[in-house]
Amino acid sequence: MAAKKNRFNHPRKAASGLGWKHLLPVLLLLVILLVALEWLKRGHKQEPLPEPVKPPSATLGQPPVAYPQQQYTSAVQTRRPAAASQQSFPKGSLAIVVDDMGSSMKEVQELAAINLPLTFAIIPGLPKVRGVAEYAHAQGRDVIIHIPMEPQGYPAQRVEANALLMSSSASEIESRIKGFIKEIPFVIGANNHMGSRFTESEAQMKPVIAALKENGLFFLDSRTSPKSVGQKLAVAMEVRTASRNVFLDNEQSVEAIKRELVSAARMAGKKGGAIAICHPHPATIKALRETMPKLAAEGTVFVNAAQLLR
Repeated sequence: MAAKKNRFNHPRKAASGLGWKHLLPVLLLLVILLVALEWLKRGHKQEPLPEPVKPPSATLGQPPVAYPQQQYTSAVQTRRPAAASQQSFPKGSLAIVVDDMGSSMKEVQELAAINLPLTFAIIPGLPKVRGVAEYAHAQGRDVIIHIPMEPQGYPAQRVEANALLMSSSASEIESRIKGFIKEIPFVIGANNHMGSRFTESEAQMKPVIAALKENGLFFLDSRTSPKSVGQKLAVAMEVRTASRNVFLDNEQSVEAIKRELVSAARMAGKKGGAIAICHPHPATIKALRETMPKLAAEGTVFVNAAQLLR
């Protein structure tokens, strides 16, 4: 009698029943378990983001590179191109000094209203000296002392009682100038009133320049004499100085003064700079008021006298 076959007695057949299709789920389960265990080890912590890369200068402990910044001025003056200008003279810098100030507030108010640079030269001893100086300074205008000095023809040619004379000693001259400085506030310099004789004398001008230097003031030579030693002496004594180029109002006529003003502007264009002197006459004020803005629009640069010193 033949024995019965038992399917479990065939190892080959049993092994073939556990193939890859049966093992694959087990392997996947193991992978999931390993990932879960690793996740638990990290404690749900998120890895920090990498730090940004620093520039070489910072990583080396050096200060960062400073890049230059463009500098700007608070006010920019624009000028017309030469081709568009209607002027018949080159552009330049022109300073106008108004002498003989100090007797009237009306004059300084009218002149300041032109709203262009003017330098006011005040004669010490006049009744409105302090008021004129304070008003001019408040309006942004420069103030200088208009020092009375002995002219040719003195005493027949009259001069102020406080004038510097050929007979004045050096100590008297220095003392008087210091008194002028105390009398007139905000002064930054001085020029001569008259003085066609006095300014020709080096001995008399030396104490003048010395007193100005001691007080930090400049000297503007009005050049009432072609033989004046004022500017030359100031240069030698290392005091900032300049010299008058034009008198605007020798002829008291509005049209004549306008012509002189235009001529001074031409000179400023040719020389690079010029200084004109005038006086607070009604005709002069009218000529300045009507002509200065036109010249400025055409390219003349009006400046304070102090800007043209050397």
